[in-house]
Amino acid sequence: MWRFIFGRLLQAVPVIFVVITATFFLVRAAPGGPFDAEKAVIPEVKAALERQYRLDLPLHEQYFAYLGDLMQGDLGPSFKYPGRSINELIESGLPVTAELGAYALLIALIIGGLSGILAALRPNTLQDYIPMSLAMIGICMPTFLLGPLLVLLFGIELDWLPVSGWGDIPGDKLMPSITLGAAYAAYVARLSRAGMLEVLSQDYIRTARAKGLPEWQVVIKHGLRGGMLPVVAFLGPAFAGLLAGSFVVETIFQIPGLGRFYVQAAFNRDYTMILGTTVFLSTLIVLFNLLSDVVAAWLNPRLRAQLSE
Repeated sequence: MWRFIFGRLLQAVPVIFVVITATFFLVRAAPGGPFDAEKAVIPEVKAALERQYRLDLPLHEQYFAYLGDLMQGDLGPSFKYPGRSINELIESGLPVTAELGAYALLIALIIGGLSGILAALRPNTLQDYIPMSLAMIGICMPTFLLGPLLVLLFGIELDWLPVSGWGDIPGDKLMPSITLGAAYAAYVARLSRAGMLEVLSQDYIRTARAKGLPEWQVVIKHGLRGGMLPVVAFLGPAFAGLLAGSFVVETIFQIPGLGRFYVQAAFNRDYTMILGTTVFLSTLIVLFNLLSDVVAAWLNPRLRAQLSE
């Protein structure tokens, strides 16, 4: 297992390096700059700012200087927020984004998991068709469409839930969490259905039923561990995707998370904020993928045996 983990970590290093390199040069290739505004900046002031942030150096020197800072854990200063580092901005916005992602993942697991299990118990019936049809709708509906629809229905028409904010008014976390978790609930439903169908057709499940065990005990005690393996493998990239994909939801519901910095950085050409957020989220995706693989290997005896060879 340790050899497996070490090998995956070695594979992650070039992936993160490629992400850093590609993002750095793509951001620099975009038109405009961090100090280009509607009101022209005095050339002397602009030159001083560029010198302060090392933008006057050749591009390759900027790149190697950034890599050197990154190796020390320094993501650089923010162009949009003078006097504040990217580390500080990520630290201030990450807790809200992580909380939103955790709630969304919880909703996805509860709704998607139950729907998939119920569908697998009676395949090719209404109990299967209805949740799987809803899952397909959830996959096809983007968050920038679902969020405004929920706001229009539950926030404006029915006036049941607040339409913005985070943690200030009771119920203000419900709509953002549902909006972000709906698509992932659909994926979890389809994965859990497929996994449970495969496990429930195994010989040991038929043996358990032949012994006269209640159906709920067969499903929960004997079926869930193997049937939910696809969902476990999906959890790592899912949570990382929830963190990375929360920017749209945070913008719709005016949530003070990491997404607001990223969106503002894109508009203001805040190079270091774009780079820092991308590097941070890319590292999280790699680590969560590794974690999900380790958990899946721990739950799957066959995979553990293969790793031990």
